[in-house]
Amino acid sequence: MVSTGEVRKGLTLIIDGELFRVMEANHVKQGRGTAFLRLTLRNVRTSATTVKTFMAGERFEVARLSTRNVQYLYREDNYIYVMNTETYDQFPVSVDLLEDALLYIRENETFDVLTYEDEVLDISLPSSVEMTVVETEPNYKGDTASGGGKPATTDTGLVVQVPSFVAVGERIRVDTTNGKYLTRI
Repeated sequence: MVSTGEVRKGLTLIIDGELFRVMEANHVKQGRGTAFLRLTLRNVRTSATTVKTFMAGERFEVARLSTRNVQYLYREDNYIYVMNTETYDQFPVSVDLLEDALLYIRENETFDVLTYEDEVLDISLPSSVEMTVVETEPNYKGDTASGGGKPATTDTGLVVQVPSFVAVGERIRVDTTNGKYLTRI
């Protein structure tokens, strides 16, 4: 339990049975009257943002979140099945939760998941991943006039703008935060 004076940005609280991440915390002290705390909260499950005000001295329950390292096993319908690398327990994760992250991971690769009471809330990808180019336009000798690069499709289906010298079958490194080409490997 934390009091209003200890609430900070980034903390995950349980309020009215729901999980909320604190996006912004403003402690307001008025000249007359009691102080209060205005919180901008994001619902962890629905991503809805709300602003709530609490009187000074109120207490909040802090959610105990844990991070697990998992291995991507296979995809079936609207779920991917992963295995906890420590306990070897297998469980499904909804594809809706993963969004575009599936474009950066392949079967048998590992990544971290954020859980609360065995419910997967979020995933954490590495900052960059290695991929193989499976389709791109051929490189023409002396073709440097364009300079902007060309689109390339990777083995996961991600389309990335790459320099003109990258060919089919080559390994490249891609930034997972913005989906941009970093380097050829």
